[in-house]
Amino acid sequence: MNLEIIWGVMVPFIGTTAGAACVFFMKKNLSSQVERALTGFAGGVMVAASIWSLLIPAMTQSEDMGKLSFLPAVVGFWLGIFFLLLIDSLTPHLHMFAEKPEGRSSKFKKTTLMVLAVTIHNIPEGMAVGAVFAGLVANSSLITVGGAMALALGIAIQNFPEGAIISMPLHGEGMSRGKSFWYGFISGAVEPVAAMITIIAAGIIVPAMPYFLSFAAGAMIYVVVEELIPEMSSGEHSNVGVIMFSLGFTLMMALDVALG
Repeated sequence: MNLEIIWGVMVPFIGTTAGAACVFFMKKNLSSQVERALTGFAGGVMVAASIWSLLIPAMTQSEDMGKLSFLPAVVGFWLGIFFLLLIDSLTPHLHMFAEKPEGRSSKFKKTTLMVLAVTIHNIPEGMAVGAVFAGLVANSSLITVGGAMALALGIAIQNFPEGAIISMPLHGEGMSRGKSFWYGFISGAVEPVAAMITIIAAGIIVPAMPYFLSFAAGAMIYVVVEELIPEMSSGEHSNVGVIMFSLGFTLMMALDVALG
């Protein structure tokens, strides 16, 4: 595996780790307004990545199917939705601003449940990066190094505030800075793992590449609609979530077109 793929897989994880490290430099906890803004930004990046980096390439790779070229994208998208729905139903977790945990009942502490929620969120991001870089491994002419790195960079940018959203509140609740950072670090570690599994699986089943791309898109859209949009809209009425969502969307769109 060449260095570009290794870097591409690790860049989003580095973004999460750098964000979690904010706990060592920032003294105050993030305000709910800032958390809503960062959550909206992450949602915008994920939606744009799902469209430009995943769904459009999936349909383009299926052009030989003629009018049915949408079929692999639709099938893969729904498989991604159901996959995240299954994980969401089975894994105990607690979303930001929520009072009641979701998934199977457990005796986990609140901090563990919050980390699990972000970990679930990070799985599709890792899969998305893995699916795109799997296209490079398969020498797909429709996926360039620049386009793949644009996706990895875009997810890394939105992972930075996510890392802070995990570590800062934990420290604000009395946890040590080191332990708070560790939880943020662990929440992002699932991304390179999910990416590598996707690359290996796509290498075994090369003709299924459009399905892998749209699968990752469906999983990311599930996270955005089920988790990020409600969180960015919670509390008192504010347009900051919408504005930051739009900013994240246009940034990811620009990165994909400019670098792709």
